[in-house]
Amino acid sequence: MRPWPLLAMLALVGCQSVPATLPVADPPPAPACHWSSAAVPADEILRRAVVALENDGFLIRHTATAPALVSAERTRILPGYGSRDDGWGRHGVFGGIGLNGGRGGFGGGVMIGFGGVGSLTRDATELERVSLLVSGSEVRVSRDLQVIDWRGELAEARSASTDAFCGDLRRAMRAGRGTP
Repeated sequence: MRPWPLLAMLALVGCQSVPATLPVADPPPAPACHWSSAAVPADEILRRAVVALENDGFLIRHTATAPALVSAERTRILPGYGSRDDGWGRHGVFGGIGLNGGRGGFGGGVMIGFGGVGSLTRDATELERVSLLVSGSEVRVSRDLQVIDWRGELAEARSASTDAFCGDLRRAMRAGRGTP
């Protein structure tokens, strides 16, 4: 065996490095997504968060008491989100005619029958995830949104910890007994 391929592989392995910083949410969470909870026990905050999130249509995925954490998600269909220029598998409602050529050949075809019905079969899905963490006397909320297109590919992902969402969640939690 020749030693130079092994030396080249060892040299390339040494080229890998770790990132200088960890990923950071962009945009950062809004100030309303962080508040003090000194007057209310963590288990009561968790109970109120579960009730508020379920009332808002979220499915609770995980809860823990140490650390005090709630994770929830919900999905919704986004009709017409896809690109109009996406020609993947596009046919008329009652069929289509296709002509194709290349590399010195020519082909054609006809599809007869009930074809695709446009955006009814190509709707994207929005996945919204929320986590609420009680650490000491602080409550932190993070929320992210992902849009998955009709083929199952990630089309968009972003942090969505906004003042409006966190403020609404906090008000819904206050509707329970006491003030978190």
